[in-house]
Amino acid sequence: MATDIVPQTPSVITLPGGLPALVERAGDRAAWRFVEFFTATIRNVNTREAYARAVSRFLCWCEGRGISDLHAINAVIVAAYIETFPGAAPSVKQHLAAIRQCCDWLVSGGILETNPAASVKGPKYVIKKGKTPVLSSEQATDLIKSIDPGSIAGLRDRALIGAMVYTFARVSAVTSMKVEDYYANGRRYWFRLHEKGGKFHEVPAHHKAEELMEAYLKKAEIAAEPLFRSVDRHRNLTERPMHRNDVIRMIKRRGRGMGLPPGICCHTFRATGITDYLENGGTIEKAQAIAAHESPRTTKLYDRTEDAITLDEIERIRI
Repeated sequence: MATDIVPQTPSVITLPGGLPALVERAGDRAAWRFVEFFTATIRNVNTREAYARAVSRFLCWCEGRGISDLHAINAVIVAAYIETFPGAAPSVKQHLAAIRQCCDWLVSGGILETNPAASVKGPKYVIKKGKTPVLSSEQATDLIKSIDPGSIAGLRDRALIGAMVYTFARVSAVTSMKVEDYYANGRRYWFRLHEKGGKFHEVPAHHKAEELMEAYLKKAEIAAEPLFRSVDRHRNLTERPMHRNDVIRMIKRRGRGMGLPPGICCHTFRATGITDYLENGGTIEKAQAIAAHESPRTTKLYDRTEDAITLDEIERIRI
């Protein structure tokens, strides 16, 4: 005879603040299904962390308002939370998406009867141009040249920035690279990038990117993963890959030394590469392919070529 096996609540919960009390009180089956949503259905680590924070924050908010039963949450409660959420529209939309998808998973697992977030609408948010700061080609070139190639950390940083600029890659795709992901294909080298959803994206290396990579690899003398490694207190490479937080701290530090805008970030080099490519005759369609965007509209957000045109038109005003 078949019997229902209800797994015990996982002993290790990798969620902010542990397992929310509302879920814990709902029993082992609910707890297991809740944790399963984050661990089994979301492959991207950054998305998993963001969604876990969002759902945990919502459930803690419910607790603070006297809601002690997971099944008592309804559309009015979710809508009230969204209305009072202090973040900007993109953050609100992400939180609502996390709550909605998590509740969907609980419904399909028989924990909830209906999804309380299904009918709740988030704020409208339409953007036609991204807000990521973009460097001019001269600024990007000067930044790379300013990095001292006399140290392994300097060679690594030049190669990493070059990889982002010349491939339009996300920082997570670059920091996930293994040594074999920079490989020879005929007479040229290629980058194999680890993109979202476990997909691989291959881009030929620009000749300047090749120069930066060869200088780094010659000095590093590494033959196995990872490609871009952290450094220890003695400024020697370790066996650990660089984390994206390591990269942003490095960029901020290097940028301050060059007097660059304080808002520059990892995405700056993705946007800078795309803009420079388009300014020099590239097309949105090809830029989309290089950047591995699903839609050309996403690529267009990184295009700042119209900024100068807009300024020229404004200067026609002779008042």
